[in-house]
Amino acid sequence: MIRTLGEIKNEVLVRLNASTSTAFYTDTILGDFINDAHRWATSYKKWPFTEARDASDTFSGTEQKPYTDFDVEFKSDSIRLLIVGDKRMKKINFEDYLTFREEQSSSTDRVFSDFGRTVFINPSIGLTGTLVAWGQYQPIPDEDIATTFTDWDDEGNEAIYEKMSSFLKRKEHLTEEAELHDQRAVAKLEEAWKRIQDEQAMYQTHRDSGGMFKRFNVL
Repeated sequence: MIRTLGEIKNEVLVRLNASTSTAFYTDTILGDFINDAHRWATSYKKWPFTEARDASDTFSGTEQKPYTDFDVEFKSDSIRLLIVGDKRMKKINFEDYLTFREEQSSSTDRVFSDFGRTVFINPSIGLTGTLVAWGQYQPIPDEDIATTFTDWDDEGNEAIYEKMSSFLKRKEHLTEEAELHDQRAVAKLEEAWKRIQDEQAMYQTHRDSGGMFKRFNVL
C-alpha cells in the first residue's frame, strides 16, 4: 500500500515507465507535480480529516481577528464554528454582519462572520476568554510522511497518483490519456466523498436545536 507522496511519485514512474535520468522529468518537475496533485486532492472537498480546532488565542473585545492569530493555517473563509469563553457564536454571511453592525451596533447578539482571512466578531457581546475556532486547513505536502488520506481513505492516494499521471501525460502532449487519468482521479475522490456523506446522513439533529436550517434574524 502506498502511504507517502514519495511512494506515490515512485509508483507513477514505475507504472508509466518514466525516468528522471533525462531533463524531461527532473526531480524538481516531479516534485512540483506531486505537490500540485496533493493540493488538488486535499482541496477537492471539505474532507472531515482536513478539519482542525484551534484554541491558541483569546478574545477581549477586538472586532477583527486575522487568521494569522491562530496556530492552525485555516483556509480563507473556512472557520465555521467559534466559541468565546464557553459561549458559541452564530456565523452569518458578511453582508448581513455589516448590516447588523450598522443597525444594531449595541446589540449583544453572539454573531460573527469572516471575510478573506479576517474573522469579524461582534465586539459588544460582553464576553472575554479563550477563542476556540473550528475550520478547514490546507495540509502541507511532505514526501516523507504519510499523506492526509493514508489513515482515512486509500482512494485519496490513488486519486493523487492519477492526478500526477495526468500532469505527466499533458507534459508529453498526450491529451486524451491525461483526461482519462483526470477522470479516474475525480471518480476516486467522488467514491470517497460518497462514503463520507452516507455516514454523515446517519447523524441526527438534537430535538432542541430548532432544525438543521434555522435562520438567524440579524435585523
